[in-house]
Amino acid sequence: MGAKRELTDDEGEPVRLGEVHRVVSLVPSLTEAVAATAPGLLIGATDWCTHPADLDVARIGGTKNPDVARILALRPDLVIANEEENRAPDLAALRAAGAAVWTTRIRDLDQALTSLRRLLVEACQLPEPHWLLSAQKAWADLTPPKVPVPAVVPIWRRPWMVLGADTFAADLLRRLGVTAVTAGHPGRYPRVPLPELLDAGAELLVLPDEPYRFTATDGPDAFPALPYALLSGRHLTWYGPSLAEAPAVLTAQLAARKLLGR
Repeated sequence: MGAKRELTDDEGEPVRLGEVHRVVSLVPSLTEAVAATAPGLLIGATDWCTHPADLDVARIGGTKNPDVARILALRPDLVIANEEENRAPDLAALRAAGAAVWTTRIRDLDQALTSLRRLLVEACQLPEPHWLLSAQKAWADLTPPKVPVPAVVPIWRRPWMVLGADTFAADLLRRLGVTAVTAGHPGRYPRVPLPELLDAGAELLVLPDEPYRFTATDGPDAFPALPYALLSGRHLTWYGPSLAEAPAVLTAQLAARKLLGR
């Protein structure tokens, strides 16, 4: 066995790593990222890890309630997590038991690309994946509309929760020419009463299909005066291989409703 490497994750936490052959992922998008790059590394993932569709690994519970004992029994060389998706006490319990935990922190596209590169290339010692280079180029080549469209972007209903500032999804939408009218509210995902949303000056309603599954009959009914677009939540909120096709997919979904002029 080689000497341990001393690294730090996105949160500045020290991570001591040797060779990485066994990975447990607590984040669906990171599961897909590892599977697309080196599928043989994954030995465990959450019940919410749905991509790739044929993923055949041990399931260790949810993102918010992982089975710590089950994870440790898998003897992972590395557990990968996210500061927003996963709970600090669960990660602390894994570290206390001797597991190497790499926590990502992603608030915008640039952070996502850098974080994914650090995780895969530095931590896991893999070649830089082609999909990551494709994602970087796809977003760099994107030309947003000249005049941004103000939009309400709910992520939950009952109560209404919306995109605020400092969020990955809001950054992607900004690059597509859509600005969240609730970016000035305190909190990254503020709860805002419906009357206030209706009076926020939005010209567009953007409805992703996750974490809440908005549909043509569940969401637009509350905003009858606004044109709406149903967007792929995976392409809007996941940081992984879907980023390579996200500009084309999301632009097409917006353009299909004739909402953005270029």
